[in-house]
Amino acid sequence: MERKVAGWMQNRPGPNRVGPFGLLQPAADGIKNFIKEETRPTAANLGLFILAPTLSFIPAVMLIAVIPLAAPVMVNLDRVLPIIGQVRWHGPMAMSVAELPVGFIFILAFSSIGVYGIALAGWASNSKYSLLGGLRASAQMISYEVAMGLSLVPVLLMTGNVTFPEIIRQQQLGTWFAGPLFLSFFVFLVSGFAETNRLPFDLPEAESELVAGYHSEYSAMKFSLFMIAEYAHIVTVAAMIATLFFGGWDIPFTNWDLGGGVLQGLATFGFFFVKMFFWIFFVMWIRWTLPRFRYDQLMSLGWKVLLPLSLVYIMVIAGAIQALDTIGVVGPQTRSLVLLGLNLVLGYGVFFFLDRGRIVSGSSRRGRSVVAPARVEI
Repeated sequence: MERKVAGWMQNRPGPNRVGPFGLLQPAADGIKNFIKEETRPTAANLGLFILAPTLSFIPAVMLIAVIPLAAPVMVNLDRVLPIIGQVRWHGPMAMSVAELPVGFIFILAFSSIGVYGIALAGWASNSKYSLLGGLRASAQMISYEVAMGLSLVPVLLMTGNVTFPEIIRQQQLGTWFAGPLFLSFFVFLVSGFAETNRLPFDLPEAESELVAGYHSEYSAMKFSLFMIAEYAHIVTVAAMIATLFFGGWDIPFTNWDLGGGVLQGLATFGFFFVKMFFWIFFVMWIRWTLPRFRYDQLMSLGWKVLLPLSLVYIMVIAGAIQALDTIGVVGPQTRSLVLLGLNLVLGYGVFFFLDRGRIVSGSSRRGRSVVAPARVEI
C-alpha cells in the first residue's frame, strides 16, 4: 500500500509487475529476504545483534491484541472442540484477542519496550552510525512517550475508565472524542508519528546523515523484522486513533450495530477497518508531503510545545468537567457540545497565536531581522 500510495503521489506507477496490479510484490520481497545472504559484522556483539530485531518485533505485533475490532457478538456455545476440549460461552463475546481491564495503558507500556530493540541494534552493531540512530530513537521515545501518555489523560477524565469497550460506549452516548478532545487528538497524532519513527520524525534512520541509522548493519530477515515492527506500530497507532477519538467500531447515527448479531459484527468490523486504514493512509500521506525535521526541532517540539500543551490542556479539561458537574450538566450530548466549543476556542489560540517559528525552531536567536537581497542591475 505504501509503495502504491507513494507512486500515486509522485505520478509514477509503483509496483506493477508481480501479480495483478503488483499486489504480490510484498510476497516477492518476503521470499527474497528469506533467501538473501546474512551479513554479520565481525566486531558486533553477536548475541545482542541477533536478539535486537526480535525485541523490536514481538512487542509491536502484540499491541493490536487488546483493541476491539468489531461490536461484541452474542454467542451460545457448548461443545467439545478437538485439542481444546470442552468450550462453554453464553453471552456477548468481545471481538478482540484479549479484553484487558488496563486497556490503553497496556499499549503505552508495551510500545515503549520496542525501543530497547532499536537501542540494542545500534549498540550491538559496533557502528557509529548505528549507535547514533539507536541513541536518537531512545531520546525520541522518551520525549514523545510522555506527551502521548498525557494526551490520553483527558480521555480518562471523560470516561472514568481505561478499557476500550467503555471508551467506545461513552462516545456512543455523546459524540466522538475527536471534537470534544481535539487537542488531545492532535497531540496523540503527532506523538504517534514520532513513536513510529515516521517522517517527519524519522531521525533514527535518517539516510542523509546516518546511512540507514540503527539497522545499517542488518540484512535479510533481520532487517525485515525491523520494517515489520515499524508497520505494526503504524497499524496500532491508527487503530488507537480510530478507537479513542473516532468511536472505534461504532456506526454513527444508529443503534442497529448494538444488536449483537453476526451481521452487525461484520458491519462494525468494516467501519473500523475503514477508519483505521484512513489513518494508515494519512501516515503515508504525511511521509510523502513533509520534509524531515532537524533533530533540535524534534526535541524542541516535544519538550517545549507538546508537553506543556498537554499539561495545560489536562487542567483546562479537568476544570471544565468539574464546572459542568457543579452546575448540573450531566447529559453526555450536552457535555460533549460544551467541550467542543471550548476546544474550538483553545484550538484557535494554539494554532493561530502560538509563535511557532520561535519555539519550534530550537534556535537560540530570537527576532532576527531578514536581510533583503542585494539588487543586481543588468
